[in-house]
Amino acid sequence: MDLPLRCMVSEKQCQKVCKLKKSLYGLKQSPRAWFGRFTKSMRAFGYRQSNSDHTLFLKKQHGKITALIVYVDDMIVTGNDPEEIKALQNYLSREFEMKDLGPLKYFIGIEVSRSSEGIFLSQRKYALDLLQETRMSGCQPVNTPIEEGLKLCVEPNQVSTDKGRYQRLVGRLMYLVHTRPDLAYALSVAGAVDDRRSTSGYFTFVGGNLVTWKSKKQNVVARSSAEAEFRGMTLGLCEALWLRLLLQDLGYLSRQPIRLFCDNKAACDIAHNPVQHDRTKHVKVDRFFIKEKLDDKIVELPKIRSEDQLADILTKAVSSQVFSKFLDKLGMCDIYAPT
Repeated sequence: MDLPLRCMVSEKQCQKVCKLKKSLYGLKQSPRAWFGRFTKSMRAFGYRQSNSDHTLFLKKQHGKITALIVYVDDMIVTGNDPEEIKALQNYLSREFEMKDLGPLKYFIGIEVSRSSEGIFLSQRKYALDLLQETRMSGCQPVNTPIEEGLKLCVEPNQVSTDKGRYQRLVGRLMYLVHTRPDLAYALSVAGAVDDRRSTSGYFTFVGGNLVTWKSKKQNVVARSSAEAEFRGMTLGLCEALWLRLLLQDLGYLSRQPIRLFCDNKAACDIAHNPVQHDRTKHVKVDRFFIKEKLDDKIVELPKIRSEDQLADILTKAVSSQVFSKFLDKLGMCDIYAPT
C-alpha cells in the first residue's frame, strides 16, 4: 500500500510502498483473506465445505445435520441439532468478534417472517428505500412490469443519461429480483430489434416449491425458435443439476429423474434425436449435453401445453391477464399488492 500521510521518511524512500504482513479492511484482498481464515476455522471444528456452494459448511453427526452459510461476515446457522448449533456459536465467538442476533429476521436486504404456512421472504423495505431514492414514492401500481409485445431499440438523437446512476439503479433492481421473479424479464429484456437476440428463462421447483428462477439474454443470435428454446433448456438443466448436487450435500438423495418442461416440440425432438443435422450443428455441445442426461435417465422431457408454460413470463412481455394467471400458478397471486 502507499505510505500513509505524514509518514516521516527520508527523501530517497518517498517512492517506496509498504509491504503488508496481514490484510487490512477495505483492500481487494481482504475478503479472500478473511474467507480463507474462516474456512480454516470451520474445518478445524469438524465442518465440511460444500462442493456445490463453497460458502456452505456442513456437519453431520448422530443422524443430525448442522449447516452454516456465510456472506462476507454475515452468517446463517440452521439444522436439527440444537446442541451442535450452540457449540458452534460459542466456538465462533471465541475465534472471532461476533454476536448472536437471534432468530433470522433480516439478512442482506431480505426480510424473513414466519407463520403457520411457512417462511416468507420479502424485500419490502429494500423496495421502499429504492422508491424513496428515485423520488417515485407516490407512483401508481401497474398490472405488469412491462408492456405486452414491447420491443426496445436505440433511438436516433437520443438524449444521453447519467450512465453511472443508471447502472446503479439497474443493479439495485436486479437484487430485488431475488424475491420478485415477476420483474426478471423486464430487467433482462432482450429481443431488441437492434441485435435480435432471444431471452432464456426458467423456474426450478423442489418439492413443489419455487426455489430459483432466471431470465437471461442469450449471447448469440438464434437462427430459429427451436434453437433459442434449446439453449434455454440447457440453461435450466444446468441449474437443476446444481440443485440436485446441493440437495445431496444436505442429505437428500433423489432417484427420480429431473422433469424439464419445454413446450417447443422441435427442441424436444432435437434433444432425443442423436443424428446430426445442419439445423442442429450450431447447438452441438448443448445437444449432446442434454442427450447424455436423457440416456442416463437423469432428466426427462414431459409434454406441456404452451398455455401452461410458466416460464413465458421470463422470456416475453405478456398481457396482464396471462401475467396474473401465471403468478397465481406460482403461488404469488398477491405479489402486485401496492407498496
